[in-house]
Amino acid sequence: MSLAALLGGVPPWIAALLMATSFVTSFLTVALGIGGGALLLAVMAALMQPAALIPVHGVIQLGSNLFRAAILLRHTHWPPFAAFALGSVLGAGLGGRVVVSLPPGLVLIGVGVFVIWSVLMRPPAWLSRVPLVTGAVSSFLTMFFGATGVFVANFSKSLDLPRQAHVATHAVLMTLQHGVKIAAFGLLGFAYGPRLGFIAGMIGAGFLGTLAGRQVLNRMTDRGFKRALDVVLVLLSLRLIWQGLGDLL
Repeated sequence: MSLAALLGGVPPWIAALLMATSFVTSFLTVALGIGGGALLLAVMAALMQPAALIPVHGVIQLGSNLFRAAILLRHTHWPPFAAFALGSVLGAGLGGRVVVSLPPGLVLIGVGVFVIWSVLMRPPAWLSRVPLVTGAVSSFLTMFFGATGVFVANFSKSLDLPRQAHVATHAVLMTLQHGVKIAAFGLLGFAYGPRLGFIAGMIGAGFLGTLAGRQVLNRMTDRGFKRALDVVLVLLSLRLIWQGLGDLL
């Protein structure tokens, strides 16, 4: 089997570049709590076939979040998990039915505006009190553009957790959500098998980035962490709005 075939048809130099990006973005996600998934998606979108982008990104993010959740598991805030899980299943099921029916530009703009509002204003009460709704809405959206970590991060942020608990809880919720999304795309007929070699390399690079990022997280203060998180959320939201406008225009 050739190297290109092992990588699912991805040219080796592109695979190497994307694996390096996976390391950097996993480091960023652990150190700042959010941002890596959206950044990785943007780089992958420029280098991969569009039809494979969201499903493959989902598997890579599942692996990245699973490792992150494992090494920080004892810090996880568990009370919202069950309701969020139920909402995720409902949202992914609905999203799978209408994934080709809604203008993606409008979805991007709506999420970007909402997240900026949540950062600048007090997060809405339902964001922390109704995890079922948060799980449903974010899982619905992830079927369209993949990187809903920025949305779920606002849910975690609204719980007002210490930095380790925020990252751990966010990782557990995103592991669940990406798992549901992968299953939904599988039921829709997407073939993951030919791309498993490439996916494994991306997940391995991401795990190394996670270990490096944890060292930075342990040295940050809660105040500094939350300030950095707000800046990253706003920047990513502005990118979503810009991308949405570009899609519409």
